[in-house]
Amino acid sequence: MSAAASPVVEASARSIVGLRALLDYPLLRVSEVTVTPGTVSAALLALLLAWLVSVLLRRGIRRYGNRHPNANQASLYTVSRLVHYLVLALGVLLALETTGIPVGKFAVFAGALGVGLGFGLQAIFSNFVAGLILLFDRSLKVGDFVELDAELRGTVRAINIRATLITTNDNIDVIVPNSEFVSGRVVNWTHGSVNRRIRVRFGVAYGVDKELVKKAALEAAAQVPFTLATEGDKRPQVWLVNFGDSAVEFILAVWLNEAAARRNAAIEAAYLWELDSALKRHGIAIPFPQRDLHLRSLFGMEGAAAAAALRGERVDAAAAGEAPASALHPRERAELSRNDARDEAGRPPGDPDGPVAAEDDGRDPDR
Repeated sequence: MSAAASPVVEASARSIVGLRALLDYPLLRVSEVTVTPGTVSAALLALLLAWLVSVLLRRGIRRYGNRHPNANQASLYTVSRLVHYLVLALGVLLALETTGIPVGKFAVFAGALGVGLGFGLQAIFSNFVAGLILLFDRSLKVGDFVELDAELRGTVRAINIRATLITTNDNIDVIVPNSEFVSGRVVNWTHGSVNRRIRVRFGVAYGVDKELVKKAALEAAAQVPFTLATEGDKRPQVWLVNFGDSAVEFILAVWLNEAAARRNAAIEAAYLWELDSALKRHGIAIPFPQRDLHLRSLFGMEGAAAAAALRGERVDAAAAGEAPASALHPRERAELSRNDARDEAGRPPGDPDGPVAAEDDGRDPDR
């Protein structure tokens, strides 16, 4: 029995010796460091283990966030990214030690890395450092709604090593280098508060009662479900801002709730839709560049009566001089005659509850 097993044992021993010789075969010698297939395999195994540990830890953090919806998701994401970088860094150090490159003697390699950063890797290193700054600075977090320019607005989905992933409202993914967020100007719509105010411009024809215009605009704001409040400091306001060439220009200033903070263009369109309906309901004309205003004034009539006379139709003089159907009650007119712009300008600049202090979101005030 022992005689039959001895050839198998001898063959196994020879295989082990051959494998050890193969693993110990020197591939590269640099100073006192010898790189062999065995050390390379051990280093790759260390990196693989570090990657697996990072994946498991990040998965655990993600599960914790899913089980605790009230937890700060942005903070959990920051912890996840830092754990990922730390575990990978430890894996690299372990791989270097396994390869036979002592960390204490890594000065030569660090110098070579510095030369590489000074040339081809400068942009990559800059984006990596910028990503770390974003994670620690907290000025930009996952879930924030940001605006880089007039054409790029979206939600931050991920802050990676080189770039940040932004998903627009049209479900388009945009990859932006991290350094642009650190060195450039970025509007973060949800940084300190999710409530924002927009200013919707519109114009009406000359001669229209401004109190009636204000009533129509406030009714339009109340019809949009994204209006934060209809009373109090954050109530909608109507400002008369300009006497244009063909229109009296107003601004409807409305505070938005959280659901509307990430839908800028669509929200403005929603208010314009309701403004059009409210103005038409009160018989208020929305002007356009006209060249027949003086012709209408020759007849001593205005509105539909003047248009009918211009077409050659017979117009009842009594009907032409009737007051508008939506005339305001004196008490209602007194309430609507309050100058919202004057109240707004009279607020203390440092009042945290006033629209002036809370509105400083980096946007153009005329937009």
